[in-house]
Amino acid sequence: MRKQRKRAFVWLALLAIIVGTTLFSSLLAPFEPNAMDMNHIYEAPNLTHLLGTDQLGRDVLSRILVGGKVTLFIAVVSVVLSSFIGILYGGLSGYVGGAVDAIMMRILEAFLTIPSLIIVLALQAIMQGSVWRMAMIMGITGWFVTARIVRSEFIRLKEMEFVQMAKMFRTPIWKILFSHLLRNSMPAIFVVTIFNFAGAIFTEVSLSFLGIGVPPAIPSWGTMLYTAQNDLLVGAWWIGLFPGLMIFVTILCVQVIGSTFKKGGERSHV
Repeated sequence: MRKQRKRAFVWLALLAIIVGTTLFSSLLAPFEPNAMDMNHIYEAPNLTHLLGTDQLGRDVLSRILVGGKVTLFIAVVSVVLSSFIGILYGGLSGYVGGAVDAIMMRILEAFLTIPSLIIVLALQAIMQGSVWRMAMIMGITGWFVTARIVRSEFIRLKEMEFVQMAKMFRTPIWKILFSHLLRNSMPAIFVVTIFNFAGAIFTEVSLSFLGIGVPPAIPSWGTMLYTAQNDLLVGAWWIGLFPGLMIFVTILCVQVIGSTFKKGGERSHV
């Protein structure tokens, strides 16, 4: 267990570095990410442009840093929104129970039969636009798993003695919901939120790679992969390689951290 925690700390530190560099990308980026220089197109990594330049002479490192901020911003906003909807829906279903719970779960199961990426793909194709709009679409379509986890936790917790005692002493319902049920459900919610965050990064990258995500004029890790498709044909491997590595390492960090917390939670239940 101690080894797993140390390993998780290493991945957490790496994730913190990635997030920190993207947050302060405006200060750390050596060049303006959209500044074009046609005299330096397709330059391989060198001392001036550490990760090379693209087909318009734009610095790849600067675009990765600024693009990471866009990708992570979309992921954070969508996860916050989906967590709020999922907690509200799942909490209501689990606490009320009975016919209300049965109806709400049938609706949820209907949504779960359709891959969320397909729903996002359809909505984004119709409402293609800004970064905020994409984050909102991902948020309102990514709450299904959270709702199911929260419902299960509320059903489990509301039968426990401390909740029954609170009802016996006529504790206000809002206090039971927030202080007893929601607070004790936070470990499970935290784990599912971490995995949702990784999924949100993957969704942004997938949609932008298909050309219907973030507008091409705005740098993001997904749009960089989208524009790098043709660059591979001329041998400019660095344009797609480095954004791909950032995506891979970031998702890997999140997944390892989430798996560690999940195993820790399972042990505490046992």
